[in-house]
Amino acid sequence: MSGPRIRVGALLRQGDAVLLLQQRKGDRAYWLLPGGGVEEGESLHVALARELSEECGLEGLSLEGPIAIVESISPAGTRPRKHVVHVIFHADVSGRSLESVASADGAIHGHRLMHRAELPSIDLRPPIHRFLERWRSGDPFVHLGELWVR
Repeated sequence: MSGPRIRVGALLRQGDAVLLLQQRKGDRAYWLLPGGGVEEGESLHVALARELSEECGLEGLSLEGPIAIVESISPAGTRPRKHVVHVIFHADVSGRSLESVASADGAIHGHRLMHRAELPSIDLRPPIHRFLERWRSGDPFVHLGELWVR
């Protein structure tokens, strides 16, 4: 393991729904918050703005946060070993059309507004279902701990 990787993500809400992106690795599909890796010399806000533009075509969002941090650390013996620190921000995207969300990122295979009731049944990475269901603007910052999905 070469050291932790920093990933920024955005909890983008429209009413009680959250915008999630689908990625595939091999024959497995899973969902994640829009965002991505922070490049050397890039601030968290700049990295997130870049990623939201690349993955969703969204620009000029007013971001709240960070609202949460979660770590994904692969179990000992896993090769390659991974440690990702996810820094999560929030933006309300009510009033914005998300129908034309298009990704310039080849790893993204779709997007969807997921309603709170749907969240427990999806494969979400990292597995922060309960946080997404419960978090409200103005809630205190939270460290969600170490979460890993095999």
